[in-house]
Amino acid sequence: MDTFARRLLTWYDEFGRNDLPWQRAASPYAVWVSEIMLQQTQVATVIPYYERFMVRFPTVYQLAAAPRDDVLAHWAGLGYYARARHLHSAAATIVADHSGELPNSMASLLALPGIGRTTAGAILALAYCQRQAILDGNVKRVLARFHGVSGWPGRANVLEKLWTLAEEHTPSRRVAEYTQGIMDLGATLCTRSNPSCDTCPLNRDCIARATGTQKRLPTPKPRGLRPKRKVSVLLVQDNQQRVLLERRPDAGIWGGLFSLPELGADEDADGWCARYLGTQMSSSRSLAPIDHAFTHFDLCITPMILELQETPCSVVEEGEWLWYKPADEIDFGVAAPIGALLNSLI
Repeated sequence: MDTFARRLLTWYDEFGRNDLPWQRAASPYAVWVSEIMLQQTQVATVIPYYERFMVRFPTVYQLAAAPRDDVLAHWAGLGYYARARHLHSAAATIVADHSGELPNSMASLLALPGIGRTTAGAILALAYCQRQAILDGNVKRVLARFHGVSGWPGRANVLEKLWTLAEEHTPSRRVAEYTQGIMDLGATLCTRSNPSCDTCPLNRDCIARATGTQKRLPTPKPRGLRPKRKVSVLLVQDNQQRVLLERRPDAGIWGGLFSLPELGADEDADGWCARYLGTQMSSSRSLAPIDHAFTHFDLCITPMILELQETPCSVVEEGEWLWYKPADEIDFGVAAPIGALLNSLI
């Protein structure tokens, strides 16, 4: 075991996180669900979602058998909804092709939707104690600083170098503790800003600390103009004060969730009602715009309330559209800003 791993494990034994919900009742299923949720999301945010999710879907069989809308409803607010769709799809594959047991080989895990090299490595290390390296954001930061690796990790040559270093430092013994430990170190001490170098177990040999380059490593992604998008959504209300919702396509933002219908740039509200519902509106009014930030762009949502003259005569396609009364419990997947907008109507 090299010095890097030995120091890290000594630190983990005293300061590492070992009482997370998915660690208390450790199982390959629990590790898998938690690792999918932790993709691009911090531990503190994940914990309440994980706990609710596992109460509803305690086994892979129950997850595979559940309606997709139920899975999305328990994911709503966590973001990156493709993760939930992939989790649901993978559960069906695990039940059908692996007798309900999460695979314990890299190739089989990578064949499942939503699992990449780092997630597969974490599952194999944490659930099966196999020697597999990982390279999530926390680990990239620790390794880039410790070894003084410059260059944006999104570039292939930089990423390859970091993977080589991750492989070199991963020990053969206590691999589960090491894997959790290096993630914890990045999350608690070797943070993006104001890292706690004085208490870091690796500080004696850290190149970034020795050269004062902690703030410059890892090298940030080259900056570009952050795109801004605008969309108008329709709060269509019938004479029972129900609101019309539409399922979004799987591709794109909020994929597979129910949302409010969008008004195209070349459409007007009267024309939309006539085209889709075969009726006219009795009144309309705009609400204050809502700003919502995604990872790669900002979205400005302008809601418009439309009250209809009569009950629509057009048939709403079952499964893709539904009428929802805001006072009722939301038991389907809906994006957080849309859910907040619906709740404001109560």
